[in-house]
Amino acid sequence: MPLSNIPINKGVVDEIIDKYGISDLGKATIREISSIVNDIEKATGVEFIRMEMGVPGLPPSQIGVNAQIQALNNGVASKYPLLEGEKVFKAEAARFMRAFANIDLHPKNCIPTVGSMQGSFAAFLTISKLDPYKNTILFIDPGFPVQKIQLQTLEIPFETFDVYHYRGSKLRKKLNKYLERGNIAAIVYSNPNNPAWICFKEEELKIIGELANQHDVIVIEDLAYFGMDFRADYAIPFKSPYQPTIAHYCNNYILLVSSSKTFSYAGERIALMVISELLQERQYQSLSTQFGMPYFGRYLVGRVLYSLSAGVSHSAQLALTAIYKAASDGEYNFIKDVSDYGKRAKAIKELFTKWGFTIIYNRDVDEPIADGFYFTVNIDGMYENELIHLLLYHGISAIPLHSTGSDFDGVRICVSQTSLNKIDDLNLRLKALQNSRGK
Repeated sequence: MPLSNIPINKGVVDEIIDKYGISDLGKATIREISSIVNDIEKATGVEFIRMEMGVPGLPPSQIGVNAQIQALNNGVASKYPLLEGEKVFKAEAARFMRAFANIDLHPKNCIPTVGSMQGSFAAFLTISKLDPYKNTILFIDPGFPVQKIQLQTLEIPFETFDVYHYRGSKLRKKLNKYLERGNIAAIVYSNPNNPAWICFKEEELKIIGELANQHDVIVIEDLAYFGMDFRADYAIPFKSPYQPTIAHYCNNYILLVSSSKTFSYAGERIALMVISELLQERQYQSLSTQFGMPYFGRYLVGRVLYSLSAGVSHSAQLALTAIYKAASDGEYNFIKDVSDYGKRAKAIKELFTKWGFTIIYNRDVDEPIADGFYFTVNIDGMYENELIHLLLYHGISAIPLHSTGSDFDGVRICVSQTSLNKIDDLNLRLKALQNSRGK
């Protein structure tokens, strides 16, 4: 794109934003930002450097594609899938979690969902039925904004706190202040973290698990970026190091293991939900009274997931089954496939800092933040609304940090759609951005 097209005509950009009725882009959702950018591209002919959505920027796992084609050719499209998941899927899912997270699971604890978003929605809905006095979800933020939208849709109250200033041993006191009130039903966080890319240490997971056990709280751990802390090699099956997880420290947990990023399989809407044995078999009087079904796991699957989608497609399950098997057999190094994101992040971070931006979440307890799928930036302490406008004028899209529960003004940068061959273009746009500010 010729530099003469940057910055984009502000009048055109502002007019399109006005049509959406969004007075403050700092409060816009991911999809709203994406739609605005689509309209700007159409109106101006300027191709944006897209950094607002966590869309995989790598080809899908060919192992999964081949298995899915074969499944469809075998006629599975005409059959309803089992709600709890196909037997072969559940077996390979349990084996995969043993191979790469060192968790011993029974296959019955492994349930396919239509993406992790369906998994979180089903978990929230189920948890909201358990205890009228424990009616609030607590987010250890920053985190995935859409989960809060889900709770708003369900009219479930939630609270949040930004964990950045409470890392390590400081987490215990901060977290306990919320849990000792007695109204928290579940704790939610992502690890690695979306948007900051912080990764909880074992000490922190132990604190979360111990306090959850003490206060009888369910932990929902979002593992959308399973194994993607590239500072460690999580690629060798059945050998340390393993993906860190709350499962080693907590009795009642739900793990959401997406296939969208780790296997670049976002389009087929297939994910894994792992429910701890204790929680799956736990009986709740409220479920028995209201629905005649006392068991947590059976209610979640047989009532909630049944109502939402009546199962996950056979072909998607068999695709993920093949991927799990190849990875656990040591025939498919999925970490090697996605490690390109780390290389992109390193190069893109260097450009942003070169042109005056500051990395906001820049430390991971005692070490620099890792290079991964996301990072966070601001420039000269700008408010989010102003910063997002400035980026849009220069053909760059990002989402506001406040929408993630962050205490900081700034934006989340996603590197997935910005391959290294776009680095020169990004450099020119960031340079033009600084020039437009008289820097």
